[in-house]
Amino acid sequence: MKSVELFTGAGGLALGVSASGFRHAAVIERDPYACDSIRENKRAGTLYIREWPLVASDVRYVEYSDYGGNVDLVAGGPPCQPFSLGGKHRAQADSRDMFPEAVRSVRELRPRAFMFENVKGLTRRAFATYFQYIQLQLCYPEVVRAGQEEWLDHLARLEKHHTSGTVRGLRYKVVVRLLNSANYGVPQKRERVFIVGFRSDIAREWSFPRTTHSEDALLFDQWVSGEYWERHRVAKCNRPTLPSRWVNKVARLRADGRPSLTAWPTVRDAIGDLPSPTTGASPRIPNHTLIQGARSYPGHTGSPLDWPSKTLKAGVHGVPGGENMVDFGDGGVRYFSVREAARIQTFPDNYIFHGSWTETMRQLGNAVPVTLATSVASAVARCLKETVT
Repeated sequence: MKSVELFTGAGGLALGVSASGFRHAAVIERDPYACDSIRENKRAGTLYIREWPLVASDVRYVEYSDYGGNVDLVAGGPPCQPFSLGGKHRAQADSRDMFPEAVRSVRELRPRAFMFENVKGLTRRAFATYFQYIQLQLCYPEVVRAGQEEWLDHLARLEKHHTSGTVRGLRYKVVVRLLNSANYGVPQKRERVFIVGFRSDIAREWSFPRTTHSEDALLFDQWVSGEYWERHRVAKCNRPTLPSRWVNKVARLRADGRPSLTAWPTVRDAIGDLPSPTTGASPRIPNHTLIQGARSYPGHTGSPLDWPSKTLKAGVHGVPGGENMVDFGDGGVRYFSVREAARIQTFPDNYIFHGSWTETMRQLGNAVPVTLATSVASAVARCLKETVT
């Protein structure tokens, strides 16, 4: 199946799409550091990436006719800064809002399906009307905003089109859901909204994949069976005390028995088999260098070792730097190495990140966890494979 990837970044979403059986006709990215990361992995022969046709360009200047027809999937994560909880929240007034370009790609490529990802902030009440506008544009990509038409006027026209009962032309059935990456086996509590659409001629039902992992199962393994500590060879004398907020829930789990889902993976699960990073580059483990200067202060306490990490942020100073640390529970903290952050984002160990620590952490903080991308893209792929158009 044929796909086109927009806003590729370091390629987390694209890797999940490739692993789900899609062949990229183009992976489009303008950031030079992210492009260099992709090029380095192409030269290294990294699985899937070695086959990617990289288009180092701003999507606003891409001619989609260059990639032919019969596209099965368009995927991408439009820049999240206009909607990020840590940003200025300007939405459609922000020049970095690339959802209009996402809609254009769907209109011109006419894929059988699309899959877009963005930050949880997009679902905030303040953005509710604009989020509805995005969805209606994706439902009816040929109902184009005219000239100097204000976006609210365009929204009203889309609403009338949607309720007219005589809809013709290119249209998509769109579903939206906020997903927590930890529920799909990512060692990180990272909530992201996914917008998935199927062309109206795809006569199949579809829903987001069911969750495979749970918080309750992790609590059971830690505080009821103790299997988690035994697996990691943590002696009883070195185990933390059960936090008071979990006492009642653990009592219920002890009475009810182990949940059927797999336990949320933790930071220890993700990085426990790696040696501690050192100040010199490791010849055996790429991108595993110690960064000095980590410190904890109110509001920036890092990620507990025995819990899924906090959401990795795209940066190393201020809020992002405070979040991109591991907290060992004994008062000690340090920054995640790039390799550790890559594991938390479920990139393969042979994936090479190009650039300074600042640039590589920005690539990782903006990425879609590969495991989550694979879960959603695989569900889309199954639907398309079962459909004859």
